[in-house]
Amino acid sequence: MAKVALEAINGFNLFGDKGAAWSVIYVDVDAHNRNRTIFDCVLPRESNSKNTDACLIPTVSWPAFAIHDEELRNRTMAKAVRKLQGQYGFKRFLRDGYGTVLEEKNRKYYKPTEIKTFDGIECEWPLFFIFMVIDGVFKGSADQVEKYQNLLQPLLAETSDGVVVPKYYYISQECIEAERAKPGSQIRIPSMEEETGHLFLLGQAVYMVSKLLVDGLLHITELDVIKRHLPAAARPRHSIRYSFFQGRTSDLVVQIVLIAESVRLQQMLATYGILSQTPHQIEPIEVWSPNELTKAFGFLGVNKKLGLSGRPMRPVGGLGTSKLYYVCGHLVVCYPLLFEVSDFYLSQDMNLVIDDVKSDLVFLAKRWKLSGRPTFCMLVREENIRGPNTREYLDLLAEFKTGSCGGVNVRLGRLQTLISAACVENLDFLQSVPDTYTFKYVDELSMKSSFRSLTDVSRLAKLDDEPIDIQPLKFMSSYDIVQRLYHTDNMFAQTQILSVLLEREGLDYRIEDSTIKDRLDRLLRKAGVHQNWHVVRFCAGLLKKMVDSLAPSLTAMLVRGKQATIGVFGHEEEVIDKPMPPFKIKAILYSTTGPYDVSDIALQQEMILNIGKYISTSPELFEGILKIRIGWIIEAMRRELCIIEDKDVSIYSMPPSEVRKLLLITLARFGGQVERTPLQTRQLDGAFNRVPRDFYDRVWRILEKTPGGLKVCGYHLPQQPTLSDMTMYEMNFSLLVEHMLSNITDPAYRQIMVELFMVVSTLLDRNPEVQFLSAVDMDKLVQQGFDEFQKDQSRLEVQEKQDDMLTFFNTAPNVKRGTTSYLAKAVVNNLMQGAVRSSQDEFCSIS
Repeated sequence: MAKVALEAINGFNLFGDKGAAWSVIYVDVDAHNRNRTIFDCVLPRESNSKNTDACLIPTVSWPAFAIHDEELRNRTMAKAVRKLQGQYGFKRFLRDGYGTVLEEKNRKYYKPTEIKTFDGIECEWPLFFIFMVIDGVFKGSADQVEKYQNLLQPLLAETSDGVVVPKYYYISQECIEAERAKPGSQIRIPSMEEETGHLFLLGQAVYMVSKLLVDGLLHITELDVIKRHLPAAARPRHSIRYSFFQGRTSDLVVQIVLIAESVRLQQMLATYGILSQTPHQIEPIEVWSPNELTKAFGFLGVNKKLGLSGRPMRPVGGLGTSKLYYVCGHLVVCYPLLFEVSDFYLSQDMNLVIDDVKSDLVFLAKRWKLSGRPTFCMLVREENIRGPNTREYLDLLAEFKTGSCGGVNVRLGRLQTLISAACVENLDFLQSVPDTYTFKYVDELSMKSSFRSLTDVSRLAKLDDEPIDIQPLKFMSSYDIVQRLYHTDNMFAQTQILSVLLEREGLDYRIEDSTIKDRLDRLLRKAGVHQNWHVVRFCAGLLKKMVDSLAPSLTAMLVRGKQATIGVFGHEEEVIDKPMPPFKIKAILYSTTGPYDVSDIALQQEMILNIGKYISTSPELFEGILKIRIGWIIEAMRRELCIIEDKDVSIYSMPPSEVRKLLLITLARFGGQVERTPLQTRQLDGAFNRVPRDFYDRVWRILEKTPGGLKVCGYHLPQQPTLSDMTMYEMNFSLLVEHMLSNITDPAYRQIMVELFMVVSTLLDRNPEVQFLSAVDMDKLVQQGFDEFQKDQSRLEVQEKQDDMLTFFNTAPNVKRGTTSYLAKAVVNNLMQGAVRSSQDEFCSIS
């Protein structure tokens, strides 16, 4: 509902023609895009705790029409009908105690395990039959209208004042057990609003609307005056001063403007036939950095009387920077965060920049829903053409001239000629900003010399960079350490020496005319130019650099129903299960990662960005992964790197673009360049926390047969109140299972544990009469399976018994004498030893 309201109210002046700049509603287009992604990813579920809810019917249909993906809409409606529809209406949601005779009306909250008592006796609400009638009218489905009218008619109460819609129908006390034994068999009792005189007004109002529609006295366009039922592109436009949501067009063109930071760079690009402009040539239009735009939006909503401080200082995303803005009479174009070089180092890897440019264009083409075309402003700097990937960068710029880039329609041109088709926003709220406050714009660099081609660009000399042993430095005085720094040309060694000084003296300690911070900043830039990525990451960690778009990337994981953890593999991790501001994320990064490896702080930020990118563009790569553990994924990539290179290679020395490619290879389980052994496959799947499709449902069924609960690595998952407080398909139960498995520290062992759960589930499903007597120690079952494996190895292979399970982990599962057979044998042995009992008088049969 909030998503729909934001779409409808964007650009609306609360006081109409008599309103002022301060009464206009602005919607953050990037935040709205995240809201839409959350909604699309949650459906057809209602939330983590509810598999479905009848409220989704008026959400995806009238009155909200919150989604226009027909397939997803139909799945959502079908699930609500399948799970909630009864003879007397729809249940609001499963285990809903409202209105039942068992609910205590005087208490505000339910007690633990109490909601299970409402299972199967939830009240049914005729109101949702009426919503289905209206939905049928909007769809033009006469059969649906007739079906739900026939279901509704017997439920209405006829009174002298007219028809009354009962609020709900409930099961009487004496019929509860019979209803639970045979759902739908008992006659329900209406809530009797006609007798109390307190009518259910929502039901009455919706019923009247449905009658007017069905009888032809009201047209759907009169009911839905802003035409939410139509695709966004077909809705009327009410204002031309502010942007509005219109839906994506099939022939969308992304406009591209190239801004060269200097005249000599523009001249060099021109020799290759690449059209660009300098900041002076587009005047009076100004070029802003995304940080300046963030400052401008910080004044949005400021109201001292109401105590409102304005929009939080969070970065403006790719959709927001693709609009042009009128700011106090000046037209402003903004380049995206991708080209901001003030803080992080990723823009120094041109291969990564090229990949991100293409990804951003695809994102714009897919997610742009505003009026006008998106304008992608690309700031070209001289350092972009000094690295080893200059040719690839120029090829990208030349590709824009063809009119297509990565399957996206693009138009490269001068900014002045593209304005008429662009999306332009008026930031009228900035009229109240004090005149003393000024915004900074990008100015043109003045260069005395010039170069006409790449042959004139100075090339970089290769530098020697090897780490040194810093232990002796810790026993030297600061003066002697500084002297050592003066006599060291090695960038890596300089960084190590500065790290010792930093720990002892702090960032503001001066060495001649500069501080340690200044020297580290220079080293970071120099190392980036020379592509020494280990030094770059080391310096970034020491300087506590943070990438601007970290919070949106984490949010991209959360909105797709995932959890994330930050921390080093094998050490304590911090779970992130809700969006956080950047300063909190920074605190978590440095507290969980900093004590172990400073370079890992920067690498984990790269991983968060990369995962956020892939989960947004290729969510199928994360199928079966509920908890994204950053440190574990880095460990998986290290193992994959050893498989590919067949030698020990430091991931810290790899360019960010290669790290991203390695992540993709590791995620694509069978897309690697070499064949993986069973051990390697288990290590990778375990590190990614990947499980089979129906794994959590199987654990639920095991728990139903285990009164004593389940034990994994000392963690006990009890049967009660787990089964009473949760339902089988809800996300919260899956997260609880993941929390139990997170106690395992070895990725391969974790995957063996997942296989064991699948084996136990299969055996219990085939023998429904079997039930465990006490708590099931899953670690004990793995050990027993390993012992049986050892016996066969000793007998067949004449091998001595070992405590190390690596050989067991390196055995394929579903083959003769595979791990599955040994795990199954361990479970059966427990059955024979009386660890389980039959719920019937007959013997159980293992099949």
